[in-house]
Amino acid sequence: MWTGRTTIIGAAALTLTALATVPARADAADATVVPVQVTGDPAKRFNLVVMGDGYTTADMAKFRADLDKHLNDLWTIEPFKSYRSYINVYAVEIPSAASGVSCDPDLSSPRRTTPLSMAFWSGCRQDGLQRLLVMDSAAAKKYADMVPGTNANNRQILAMANSDTYGGAGGTYATSSGGNAMSALIAPHELGHSLGGLDDEYDYYQRGVPGGTYAGPEPASIHHTLLTVDQMKAEKQKWWRWLGERSEAGGVIGRYEGGLYFSKGVWRPSQHSMMKTLGYYYDQVARERMTQRVSGKVDIVQAQTPTDAPVGADRVLWVKTMHPTGHRLSVTWTADGKAVGKSPNLELKRLHLKKGTHTVTATVTDPTDFVRDPAVRASSALTQVRTWTVDTALTTPPDNVPVDFTSSTPTDKAVGAESVVYAETTHPARSAPVVRWELDGRRVPGSERDIALGSLHLRSGTHTLVARVGSKSLTWTVDAQRPTVKFQLSVAAQARPRPGRTPEYVFDGPFTMKLTGADDRAGVVVSEFRVDGDGWFNYFGWPTDSSAPWRFSENGTVIDSLTYGRLPKGRHTVEYRAIDAAGNVARPGKFIVTLR
Repeated sequence: MWTGRTTIIGAAALTLTALATVPARADAADATVVPVQVTGDPAKRFNLVVMGDGYTTADMAKFRADLDKHLNDLWTIEPFKSYRSYINVYAVEIPSAASGVSCDPDLSSPRRTTPLSMAFWSGCRQDGLQRLLVMDSAAAKKYADMVPGTNANNRQILAMANSDTYGGAGGTYATSSGGNAMSALIAPHELGHSLGGLDDEYDYYQRGVPGGTYAGPEPASIHHTLLTVDQMKAEKQKWWRWLGERSEAGGVIGRYEGGLYFSKGVWRPSQHSMMKTLGYYYDQVARERMTQRVSGKVDIVQAQTPTDAPVGADRVLWVKTMHPTGHRLSVTWTADGKAVGKSPNLELKRLHLKKGTHTVTATVTDPTDFVRDPAVRASSALTQVRTWTVDTALTTPPDNVPVDFTSSTPTDKAVGAESVVYAETTHPARSAPVVRWELDGRRVPGSERDIALGSLHLRSGTHTLVARVGSKSLTWTVDAQRPTVKFQLSVAAQARPRPGRTPEYVFDGPFTMKLTGADDRAGVVVSEFRVDGDGWFNYFGWPTDSSAPWRFSENGTVIDSLTYGRLPKGRHTVEYRAIDAAGNVARPGKFIVTLR
């Protein structure tokens, strides 16, 4: 689960005394740090450090492709999607002399000497679990320490094995196979453990072995309980604020039996979610915790006018905030307790303060609807306050600070049509630079520091966004072209395509569905589907082969003691969509199938 324990997907949590059987060769001179996404100073960001093991120099292109797939899946999942700008991503490319990792896929498979000593079977142990992919943690730390400005408090290590075998582990560090169809879904699940402190919602201890009945006290876990729905509401406990709402993972937030490796006697919020079944999103309960923890890794107020000495009433006070990709943070200024402004700058001379000293505060709050707990909202992760003493007897000398940009939404990649784009400027003491925004050569409304592109209702296609301050400018490409996705079904007993209407198909037995996403720009396109309005599910191909189509059948297909593709007999509506690298979401398509 977290420190001191290792959680594996679909199996038991085990305490490991040895993380590998092959000594690691952690020679940092052989590795290269590659910035993949840098949104700010690593000392002020949450840093995801991803390293590969068992990738030779010739395999490094595969490592990069595996990493792209992992990240593109991650950026479609909330809260990582909305808080992507809080996260730096660094790849540590470590050439290995051997291709692959140890004991893959069997205990009889070769033991390979690799930099991180990654190995299946709990580290090539006779009593180990095949899916438990472990590594030498000391070696991983040594490589992660190559990334300047990162440390144990502001980073998360994810190690990917050069393997197509399903496997991974979570704890202080996380591991995942790089090339399996489901590999990219392991990382957000493991971040749920290591970053969010979330528990597994499995109702079994080991695959194929039903869990017993929970007989312990009320769990400390935020997403497990013994309480009934009425008790949660009456006592205002656990996920009472979310009860009755449509779950982001499908169905309704309520009380579903099973979790913490027990089949009976303990309940979770959703029928299925990422902490139970890979492919679904976090439900609201888990998403709230993850939002708190991701935001808690940064200061939402990054800088401000110095607060350590009184300032004159002719000064401009300012705060530099973080900038989520999908919404704005709220800034509220007060002078002697009276609200006086809501922008990131406050020109004190406009307040016409009476002679004497005054107290001015800026309160920055994240208004995200991902959070409902007032205590979480009021915590330093989502609310921060800065306070100044203003003395009207003081005069602020000119500082001749040139007007320029200091930071912004990265300009080297296209931004999506719903993004909030920001541009921070310098801060002359007696003036407040205002950013001017242009879209395709025409002025458009925006705030002093950012612009919400969604409010512009952009037409489909590519646009050019320019921010100007003084004589300086920044330019972004705006991708407002939604991706496309097509479905392909196996041969049906009956087919009624019906142009202009929802197509219908009838199958007398199992059938397959292949989704193919496409976009007009480079980058991984993530496809999703849902059945009868249930939760959106990541289309990763088939668990044993990412290139194979999804298979539906009445009883489903059992793979490694888990069942995939179960679809009861009858009529069903299947919806499908795609998400591109810029975050644009395709309008869902749908078809109807009858399984008889």
